[in-house]
Order: sequence, then structure tokens, then C-alpha cells
Amino acid sequence: MLHIYIDADACPVKSEVYKVADRYGLPVTLVANSFMRIPAGDQIKLVVVDKGLDEADDWIAEQAGKDDIVITGDIPLAARCLDNEARVLGHKGRPFTTENVGDALATRQLLTQLRDQGIMMGGPPPFAQKDRSLFLQQLDQMIQAIKRG
Repeated sequence: MLHIYIDADACPVKSEVYKVADRYGLPVTLVANSFMRIPAGDQIKLVVVDKGLDEADDWIAEQAGKDDIVITGDIPLAARCLDNEARVLGHKGRPFTTENVGDALATRQLLTQLRDQGIMMGGPPPFAQKDRSLFLQQLDQMIQAIKRG
């Protein structure tokens, strides 16, 4: 059965996922390093893992499989979940695929090196309403594609 996993600690689209999951009657599991409020109901649950660098990522990567959806901005986690045949969607609505995750990992590494050397400062542009809209559209399309088989 289709299940949505959220890498929840820094996820800006949790409420959007709740709405879409409710519309389709899908279970959602948020995975975080600390307690957070979640809506009441049987379909949404929170898993609090030990504090540690990759504890939440490890838990999600172990659970997510074929026809599940993982919501994350973490590119290494996205790659691990794709290896398990899960679908992965970034916070800004960008689907990670086996075709694009390698490029995303390489770009991430390059930007890290540039920041470490002081050549590049700052981070990504702020999260905008258009990002939220694209995310909702892509999540809906992903669910429909899985349901169609």
C-alpha cells in the first residue's frame, strides 16, 4: 500500500502533505529527531529517532520501498530511497529520479566545496508560494502515477 514518509525536521510542506494524504486516504509517517505536533487521526504518525546525524535518514531508507513516496530535501537520502524503488519528491516540487539524483549529488558536493573555500556565500533562495504550488502538483501526479501502476 502506498505510504508517504516525511523527513520532517526541516520540512516546509508538512501541512500540504497532510491535506493530499487525507484526500486519498493515505498513511503518513513523519520521522524526526525530536517531538513535534501532528494532526490527530489514525493516518498520521510521528516516529522520533535518536538524535544523531543520519538517524532519521537511516530509518526512512530502511522503511521506504516500492510505491512509497518520500518527501525530503536531503539528496543522499533521496538516492538511498530511489535504490529501494521508492518515489522521492523534494520540498520545492522537484522529483528525484535515478536519472537526475547523480547530478544533484555532484552539484551538492561542488557547492559544499565552494562554500568551504569561501568562494560562495549564502544558501538557496527562500521558499516561495510557487514552490508550494509546484510541490502540490507534483505530489498529486506522483500519487496518481503509482495508483495507475
